[in-house]
Amino acid sequence: MKPQFWQLVRFGLVGVANTASFYLIYLALHPFLPYFAAFTIAFLLSMVGSFFMNTYFTYRTRPTWKKFLLFPLPNISNYLVQSFGVVALVQWLKLDSRIAPLVASVVAIPITFVLSKIILTGRAGEPAPAPARAERSGSAEIDELAPVPVPVEVVDK
Repeated sequence: MKPQFWQLVRFGLVGVANTASFYLIYLALHPFLPYFAAFTIAFLLSMVGSFFMNTYFTYRTRPTWKKFLLFPLPNISNYLVQSFGVVALVQWLKLDSRIAPLVASVVAIPITFVLSKIILTGRAGEPAPAPARAERSGSAEIDELAPVPVPVEVVDK
């Protein structure tokens, strides 16, 4: 099978895990917060988890601050595509409002996959390369989400 097929399978598995973590966080917060506050916090926390799962597992790339800050873009596009789809399916095509979100999500998933791949790997059409295993020279990239060594100079008085 093509590597991109397996990447899509991993993306789907991450989506299932992300949905489960979102719902569990939502249910845990719901008794203590207004429902929309619980929804928003659960959405944001699960998006952070989704970033790391997609970075390491789906696309097998290194997380960076730049990627982390850009990662909400596919989620926003997913929300917009699904919202438009639900309204269009219910209002224009008269589809049952209980089924419309499922149909709309089927359209949004490939868009989210491509946008996530572009943000996390810089490429849309080919599979992500395996992460480099080369030794580092001791200086971390500024963009990397890892502890950065800080030179400390001891001064005697």
